[in-house]
Amino acid sequence: MTAGEAYRAKLLTDDALDAAIAAYLADPSQPAMLEIGDKRLDVAAAVLANAYSTEVLAQDGATGPQRRNAVTTAILLAPVG
Repeated sequence: MTAGEAYRAKLLTDDALDAAIAAYLADPSQPAMLEIGDKRLDVAAAVLANAYSTEVLAQDGATGPQRRNAVTTAILLAPVG
């Protein structure tokens, strides 16, 4: 199951997703974990595993919304396990 599937199944709330994204963007060097039921997702690992997200976040001119969308994409596509 991916985090996106968990989100559609209402196992992942908007508030939890928003908090994980904000925590990662505030300081990517700090651990940001997303709890989905009894499982956890490492946000930094999800971002590093997603080529699109790493490319956007590496751009100097990326806007706040672009950065947020990149992290959101990485999280929702990441497998939860």
